[in-house]
Amino acid sequence: MSARAILVGPPGAGKTTVGRLLAAELGATFLDTDELAASVAGKTVADIFLEDGEDRFRELERAAVRSVLGEQESPGIADGAVVALGGGAILNPDTREELAGKPVVALTVDLTDAVKRVGLARDRPLLVEAPRARMSATLRERAPLYAQVAALRVDTSGRSPDDIVKEVLAWLTP
Repeated sequence: MSARAILVGPPGAGKTTVGRLLAAELGATFLDTDELAASVAGKTVADIFLEDGEDRFRELERAAVRSVLGEQESPGIADGAVVALGGGAILNPDTREELAGKPVVALTVDLTDAVKRVGLARDRPLLVEAPRARMSATLRERAPLYAQVAALRVDTSGRSPDDIVKEVLAWLTP
């Protein structure tokens, strides 16, 4: 068995919000690789970035992704779960390869909604400097990678989480 659904997308796309709601609808566990990485480090994602650097965060993130996808020797902890991958997890080519053939849902969002949702928050480490410009670049640069791994793409711009969950559920249970 593997994950019921794997959500990918940029910051502000709604991976955590939609993931929690989707898991509740399916009676499944919800896992967030950012939360798993932070738990292993014993500090927030922002603190990992600030104190240990992005490279260390990406190592922790990669370990979390491998764990949930079951790409290590033991079965994945995400069996039957809904999983949200951190926005940058797809930057790793091995992760993109491991997502092939899995139920990956890419949540997309336009710049205006992404900015509203993350609020250009200081707890988003990659948005500390020139947040709006950085968010715009992130959306543009990662879009092809999200599309590459997606079995389903869902635009979350201007939509309620409940509507997005209904669309994903319809795809998961035809």
